[in-house]
Amino acid sequence: MNGTRRDFLCSSGATVAAILTTELQSADPTPQPHRKGMILKSLREEIGMTTSSVGSQTSGRGDRKFTLLELPKIMREELDMKVIDLNTSTLASEKPAYLDKVRQAADKAGCILTNLKLNQRGLDMNSRDKDVRQKALTAYKRSIDAASHLGLLWARPLPLKETPDSKIHIDSYRELCDYGAKRNVEMLVENFGWMQSDPDSVVKLIKAIGKNVAACPDTGNWNSNELRYAGLKRTFPLAVTCDYKAREMGLSGEHKLYDLKRCFTIGWEAGFRGPWCLEHAHTDTKRLFKELGMLRDMLRKWMAEVKRKKP
Repeated sequence: MNGTRRDFLCSSGATVAAILTTELQSADPTPQPHRKGMILKSLREEIGMTTSSVGSQTSGRGDRKFTLLELPKIMREELDMKVIDLNTSTLASEKPAYLDKVRQAADKAGCILTNLKLNQRGLDMNSRDKDVRQKALTAYKRSIDAASHLGLLWARPLPLKETPDSKIHIDSYRELCDYGAKRNVEMLVENFGWMQSDPDSVVKLIKAIGKNVAACPDTGNWNSNELRYAGLKRTFPLAVTCDYKAREMGLSGEHKLYDLKRCFTIGWEAGFRGPWCLEHAHTDTKRLFKELGMLRDMLRKWMAEVKRKKP
């Protein structure tokens, strides 16, 4: 029974992965809404994971070590998920030969690679110094090239702690959005850094940028619970993916810092249907996988409940 179920999951995942690769890596670089719509539909109600969740394991700091190339198989066989949200910190290289191996490992396991978070440290695309700003944009564009090579839908530059000069920030974002559009990669805005104190920050920035940009709300990155729930309510209507973040959890999945179900409900009522990408790290791999499983099952249960209640 288990073998049959795994075969089915891998088969269905491989089908979606094939769609992603075929549709996003076509010879025509022009973004086509019908392609994107089909792929987004395939991601509805899917639950995945950000690779930052296993940063300790892929870097060797945890009690178990594995590589990004091994992760897709682990995702399917040990975590019963197939959506993988990548982070530059977990990519060993942005060279095409390595990226091809990442793509092949995902396809073989029936996993879907959706996003690349550009988390390089020491970059500032908001700097008043043109050279500093250009250095950041050049590095980000290389990563967008990598995202395009992998056939990803999205990429997200890292917000900094300091509130940026609005004009410089928007101009830089627009430059990345234009660059990404030619490569079928949409840019994302995540509530992190300076954005965490304003529930409208993501919406305002997206509207100012204007095109080829969407929201990636992070349930954990707000400065208070009041800001969290207000910010999620405003941000989820513009979301295409979500970092469903959990902090310290109890033995039965208790989460005292904020209400995980309320975060889900706000997203669902706003019309967001996934992918929900779990972000939850631990050096103890057994505990990490258990807690990721609890989060996965919570989301599946809540989605099933709200669908049953639908008139």
